[in-house]
Amino acid sequence: MDHNNLRFLFLTLCVILILPSVHFEYQIGKSPCEIKRAYNPTYRKEGDLVLGGFFSLLQKTEYKVQKKDFKFFPTLTSADPGLVSENYQPFFAFQFAVNEINKNPHLLSNITLGYQVVSNFQNNQLAVESSIIWMAGKGPIILNYDCSEQSNSVAVIGGTTSAQSISMATILNLYKVPQINYGPFDLLLTDKLQYPYIYQMGSKDSTLHLAFVQMMLHFGWTWVGLILADNIRGESFFRDLQAEMARNSLCVGFMEIISSTFDLYSGEKYSILSRTIASSSNVIFTYGDSDFLQHLLVTLVDYILYGKVLVTTFSWEFFSDQQLEEVNNLHGTIILSPPQKEIPGFIDFVESLNQSVMSENIFLKQFWESVFTCKFSANNNFDMFIPICQEGLSLADVQAPDFNLITRELSLNVYSAVYGVACALHELLQSEVRETSELAKSPGLSYKLHHFLKHKDPVSSARDELCGDPFTEAVETYEILNFKSFPDDIVTLVKVGEFIPHGAGFRINQESIEWPGDFSQTPIAMCTPSCGPGFKKTIRENQPICCFDCDLCPEGHISNQTDAEQCLQCPEHQYPSKDKDRCLDKTVTFLAYEEPLGMTLAWAALCFSLLTALLLGVFVKHRDTPIVKANNRSLSYILLISLILCFLCSLLFIGHPNSATCLLRQTTFAVVFTVAIASILAKTITVVLAFRATQPGSTLQRWLSPKASYSLIAICSLIQICLCVIWLGTYPPFPEMDNHSESGFIIIQCNEGSILAFYCVLGYMALLALGSFTLAFLARNLPDTFNEAKFLTFSMLVFCSVWISFLPTYQSTKGKAMVAVEIFSILASSAGILAFIFAPKCYVILLRPDRNTLEMLKKKAYIS
Repeated sequence: MDHNNLRFLFLTLCVILILPSVHFEYQIGKSPCEIKRAYNPTYRKEGDLVLGGFFSLLQKTEYKVQKKDFKFFPTLTSADPGLVSENYQPFFAFQFAVNEINKNPHLLSNITLGYQVVSNFQNNQLAVESSIIWMAGKGPIILNYDCSEQSNSVAVIGGTTSAQSISMATILNLYKVPQINYGPFDLLLTDKLQYPYIYQMGSKDSTLHLAFVQMMLHFGWTWVGLILADNIRGESFFRDLQAEMARNSLCVGFMEIISSTFDLYSGEKYSILSRTIASSSNVIFTYGDSDFLQHLLVTLVDYILYGKVLVTTFSWEFFSDQQLEEVNNLHGTIILSPPQKEIPGFIDFVESLNQSVMSENIFLKQFWESVFTCKFSANNNFDMFIPICQEGLSLADVQAPDFNLITRELSLNVYSAVYGVACALHELLQSEVRETSELAKSPGLSYKLHHFLKHKDPVSSARDELCGDPFTEAVETYEILNFKSFPDDIVTLVKVGEFIPHGAGFRINQESIEWPGDFSQTPIAMCTPSCGPGFKKTIRENQPICCFDCDLCPEGHISNQTDAEQCLQCPEHQYPSKDKDRCLDKTVTFLAYEEPLGMTLAWAALCFSLLTALLLGVFVKHRDTPIVKANNRSLSYILLISLILCFLCSLLFIGHPNSATCLLRQTTFAVVFTVAIASILAKTITVVLAFRATQPGSTLQRWLSPKASYSLIAICSLIQICLCVIWLGTYPPFPEMDNHSESGFIIIQCNEGSILAFYCVLGYMALLALGSFTLAFLARNLPDTFNEAKFLTFSMLVFCSVWISFLPTYQSTKGKAMVAVEIFSILASSAGILAFIFAPKCYVILLRPDRNTLEMLKKKAYIS
């Protein structure tokens, strides 16, 4: 059995199995291959080549008629020309494009393009029948494809939905007829194994998810809701959107998938919207085809989304078709819509259609009668109530929603599809060596056309390009619209921005946007508030990345942006600001003479040293008085001189530290203080021995000589000097910059180098002081006349108290305070020695000279 017989058998089965189910009446014609349908709405305009136009111009209606002979009410189905007005504009664009091409001498020259228009009745089963009608080339249904005298049909433009396109492909695929779908793009039709001859004109929405994400980023919406259509297109869009949101750290707060079989009158509608309102997402993004959006709009008429902002993808013409009461609830909605485009000359063409043109075309005739509520002629008794159509009427006088002249996306797709096919035919005819007229009549022209359509892919052809360059898919751009509703049912769409991928990007005028009444400012859509500068995000366990806690940056770190994931550490020479949002340059500091603390300590050191020098002068002036002689004046001179140096060595700790001062300050202090403590130790030993060596010839008397005291001082000082030399030879002190002790400051200070050596030096001085204190304490009860043991005891008590307090205080302070503590300890301990040892003697020398006599001292000793 050859291919023709197989096709004949298949078409016969279609008539037997499919066509009776659509409830139309059929009859066998004169020819055995001809079956006529009782009502056959089709219009054909002859040409050398014929395009098929499948449009849902009429709708299939059902109504019941009561008859006395019936015990039930039979359902009668007819092709009642109930108008689907929005589908007529694509039909007009189809006619306009064909007329333009026939007038163009550079496109399909010497070829006239004709067309045949068939109505699908918005019914998938009738789409199969329409395909058979078109294949016949005439109104009656021809079962065998070659019953017609000449087959000059080349391509079909039709199908607003994938279901319609699939139904049409049932017949058209058998003949390899190019079928161009002008409805929304559907991934189901991209399967070239099942649908190798279907081409799609609709936008793929391949960049819409990018526009959604850019809007989320612009407004800071990180926690959004999604309402999507339950179909392949919705699933594909969600995959792309989810991946892009993940790349930009955006989260889906909730998601509702609404099926195409969603019952508007069931409780499920209110359940879905209740969950939407109760969700924590304040911004809801929706995506779906026109039917889905229509369902959603009808739902929102009765159920307002309080506290929510809707972002959707309605087109310009969608709102022009709706009743005002249906869209008032959408005030403040943000809409991403393809740019509104115009077909040059198309509006003038539509407005030029007159009554004579309409009467020739069955579809235009019914459209005219429906729009103007009139009849061209009275055919039955019912028509007598309808007025006859008057002459001079124009479609320019028709107001929306009966007919709207806003160019629809479907109309643009149809217009581009006609030009795409025409350009492919033009190249096909030019590629053959035969005459154009002969080639147009050659069999298999439709199949040859696929090669050129596949290379051109007529997704978005432009008339201005003609056929000079292959058709390329245009970059999908979107206008950002704000829907505004005003009193007295006044509504408008205002363009507030645009999205151009891979170019200018996302632009929006935020000041022009009016949000829903629940929002006085830009809505916030976040799981948790943003972390400001100075904080970092810490993701909550088992939570989306948009739900986090804000933790303060640790010490020495900052964050200078919102929602920082990590804090940045400031450089060594900088420190964090109070709010930890920026790094500030640290102030270089040290204990300077110019600041109050340094100035006070310096003046104290100078004053004490001057006072000590004055006391030394008093002692030198009264060196021959009994009180000076009685207390070993040579040791007193050494002690006073060492105290002067002790006071003055504290000045080494003030000022900008350098290598010299760092080497000298601690070692000088240690040696000078050792000399002072050794002098006190020598004085104490002298006092004790003076009372133990009273017997003549005692061996202890030789230790009372000045040489013994000098030797003791020299030995003690030499040991300290050795310790200092070892210190300086191993790990000496050095200047350093301390960046961490005080926030905001770089402290220039002396590092002690070897801490062990430093504390050995202090420990040695403490050992000498403890020895002096012990001996003086034991000698405190000796005769008072020649004895200064009590004063030595008190001076050593003060000295030890000061340096015992110094150790914990020194360890707990940093920077300038640590230096000030050591200076204070030096001054306080030196001043204690000066006060308790020499103040009583100066009192007697200067204020009570009557007591500074040998008789008075002997008398006092006798009394004691």
